[in-house]
Amino acid sequence: MASSDFNGILLGMGNPLLDVSAVVDQDFLNKYDIKLNNAILAEDKHLPMYDEMSEKFSVEYIAGGATQNSIKVAQWMLQIPGATSYMGSIGKDKYGEAMKKDATAAGVNVHYYEDESAGTGTCGVCVVGGERSLIANLSAANCYKVEHLKKPENWALVEKAKFYYIAGFFLTVSPESIQLVREHAAANNKVFTMNLSAPFICEFFKDVQEKCLPYMDYVFGNETEARTFSRVHGWETDDVEQIAIKISQLPKATGTYKRTTVITQGADPVVVAEDGKVKKYPVIPLPKEKLVDTNGAGDAFVGGFLSQLVHGKAVEECVRAGCYASNVVIQRSGCTYPEKPDFN
Repeated sequence: MASSDFNGILLGMGNPLLDVSAVVDQDFLNKYDIKLNNAILAEDKHLPMYDEMSEKFSVEYIAGGATQNSIKVAQWMLQIPGATSYMGSIGKDKYGEAMKKDATAAGVNVHYYEDESAGTGTCGVCVVGGERSLIANLSAANCYKVEHLKKPENWALVEKAKFYYIAGFFLTVSPESIQLVREHAAANNKVFTMNLSAPFICEFFKDVQEKCLPYMDYVFGNETEARTFSRVHGWETDDVEQIAIKISQLPKATGTYKRTTVITQGADPVVVAEDGKVKKYPVIPLPKEKLVDTNGAGDAFVGGFLSQLVHGKAVEECVRAGCYASNVVIQRSGCTYPEKPDFN
């Protein structure tokens, strides 16, 4: 394919958040009732933590949000300007400006909805011993309107794309937008992918998630999310391989593609289920002293995976690219990467 064929080939929609990232201590986690390796929405009790993080610890600000991370990594892996597009809602403030600058510099074609009334969303990234916990204060990210998607210049991005990726977190914000995109994908034989994203999505947004499932050609998640999904659906199994197969065999809205389930397990092998069979792929080993933080590891995996999927590569190549991208990201702070990928 010529590089012009890749113009806008991959579209992401999600919650753009500015990561407020710091290595904290156990006392801080206890104070705000934060569990490691989890992702939650901020409650009132969490709101003071963002200021406290910047007062007490050395804080970095990095443009993030799960879907935006994955799209930026896919863009980095592809090295074709404008191959990816992204939509979500930011505030009209300095954080929003920083986000726009960062994503544009990364080569992503961003079409943000700018909300007048709320500040750009932030995500507290608390790192202890390399493990991360995410506390998202959605703010403006929660204000995305389906009307923005329907504007001709934005809907044009949907029509141009052949692959779509939406993290499960967006289910809490604009299920109507997701519905339009997934129905377009199904009607036009395009590839629609989503992520389980967090245990709380599988539990508390089960109904909207279930409406999307028939449209998902690829389902991503990690082992904790997979086990929560299984429990919520009454499957009575904790076996990640069995859960992956069961998810891949749920009914589909179109017969064009089989569903593939891809479950990451940290340092353990990636589980891929399709056609009622499971394959496991080892991740690239990393000595503990090289691990900086796991924030963005799952997002980077998806970005790497999608970068090869849009090239029409086999699943094992997609997984290899995902493992490469996440290996790069966990050796750095936040979901960041060097100027050029070293993936062949």
